[in-house]
Amino acid sequence: MKGSVLAAAAVAISLLGASSARAQDEVFDSGRLLATGGVTEIEGAGGGGLVPWALITGYGSRDGVGVNAHATYVPLTDFSLLTEGVAVGLYDRLELSYAHQTFDTGDAGARLGLGKGFKFDQDIVGAKVRLFGDAVFDQDSWLPQVAAGVQYKMNDRGTIIHAIGGSHDDGTDYYLAATKLFLAERVLLNVTLRETEANQYGILGFGGDNGGYSTQVESSAAFLATRWLALGAEYRTKPDNLKFAKEDDAFDLFVAAFFNKNVSLTLAYVDLGDIALQGRQNGAYMSLQVGI
Repeated sequence: MKGSVLAAAAVAISLLGASSARAQDEVFDSGRLLATGGVTEIEGAGGGGLVPWALITGYGSRDGVGVNAHATYVPLTDFSLLTEGVAVGLYDRLELSYAHQTFDTGDAGARLGLGKGFKFDQDIVGAKVRLFGDAVFDQDSWLPQVAAGVQYKMNDRGTIIHAIGGSHDDGTDYYLAATKLFLAERVLLNVTLRETEANQYGILGFGGDNGGYSTQVESSAAFLATRWLALGAEYRTKPDNLKFAKEDDAFDLFVAAFFNKNVSLTLAYVDLGDIALQGRQNGAYMSLQVGI
């Protein structure tokens, strides 16, 4: 009798385990094509390295969920930027993200009177919702996939931001992204309009002597050289709100390798323009993304 009970319990546990695994597979269904989840941009949203796309992060279909984590390191001429974060894509409709940025001034910190290696930290909470269109399945439609997004940014250096002419140490960006995928040609095009008052992505605060909110244009173009390798470029305009230092536009040239739907690696050359009177800041961009 005891043996029968134990055997029945073992069978029940096995069935529960199989049921749980099936349920997990159904939730994290990874139903979209490889590379259509994009990578993670420096503020945590799904897209390219500098520009959010209308695509929802992860590979979850309309019946599934996708989750990923990323770490991005950008060593520049005089500064460096480290971004870490997580993002969730819900049913190919809604994206929620969090990113933490650490901007290290390195030796330039001493020249700026802040101290060598002085750091700015910023937290970014984001959300994106697909409004209409489907970049993958609406190939016969001229309509792109369109999404609206918001990014709330909180900087930890309010005293310094006010000293250099910034108006706030927190702010909100609003954007509208349109993405069109041409599968036969293996080309993806994206245009994003952003309403922002962020100085250097918010690292130097928000608003300033020269103004506040303005509309900026961001664009991406990518070519899928193979099933798992994408080549592309991005360009992003930025506001110029601070009198003490002119802010330039940014661009990158990237290579993204999608080893599978769980791991991708992006390498790029990035140019962020002049930052804080220290000359042109360019260098490498390295980002690792893992997810389910």
